[in-house]
Amino acid sequence: MAGKSQSARTRYVGKVTSKGQTTVPKEVRDFLGLEEGTLMEWIVDDGKVIVKPRKLRAIDLAGMLGPPPSGVRNTTVEEMNEAIGDAIVESYERSLKQ
Repeated sequence: MAGKSQSARTRYVGKVTSKGQTTVPKEVRDFLGLEEGTLMEWIVDDGKVIVKPRKLRAIDLAGMLGPPPSGVRNTTVEEMNEAIGDAIVESYERSLKQ
């Protein structure tokens, strides 16, 4: 499939196992650059299904680092905004001294 345009329509057949698993044909894996562990997104729309590799989104990273260390509390948006404002003022004041 290498070298074919994305608009070219080619059909491939896969088989669903008793566990609901299916094999992505090698030509499709190669064309999309799929590797073991690649997340796939299934979109069902009006009787048709689109299957595509899942792009990493910010929400996919949520909880990746685990819970914060004990004793550390969550920072509010207001506290973040205040810290950003303080950093801007400090940076401006340093630029005036130069």
